[in-house]
Amino acid sequence: MQQQQQQRKQAVRQTATHTCLIVEDSEFDSLRMTRVLNRSLGPVDVKVAATLEHAREMLQTNQIGLILLDNNLPDGLGANFALELAQNSRLAQIPVIMVSDWPSPFMWEKAASAGVLFVVNKTEFNGRYVHAALKTARDRRLRLN
Repeated sequence: MQQQQQQRKQAVRQTATHTCLIVEDSEFDSLRMTRVLNRSLGPVDVKVAATLEHAREMLQTNQIGLILLDNNLPDGLGANFALELAQNSRLAQIPVIMVSDWPSPFMWEKAASAGVLFVVNKTEFNGRYVHAALKTARDRRLRLN
């Protein structure tokens, strides 16, 4: 059982060869998400942006393999940012999970139209969403090649 878990972590980690970007203005929540990533994938390179502007800068200077995105940020809505990402051919390939306190129907609609893989309440966020998002991204890449 332990060996199977290690093999699964290794297989998923190989698909997550880049950095994970957490776009979250709460230090408590970003630390919690980092713990989920590290627990489910092993040590992961994590960058945290507390604003959308900082997230844009991070996306220009880092190869990001996964984005965990809050909806309510000091300089805008994560759902609008997800739409912005979807309009950029390079950034649209990055899997996005929205992790929000209060997912609203309006946010779900925007997230779905932007190709966000999951919209999850912060209290329900766990490693299975990370694994599913990375597997989906890997499967997309394989289909394109």
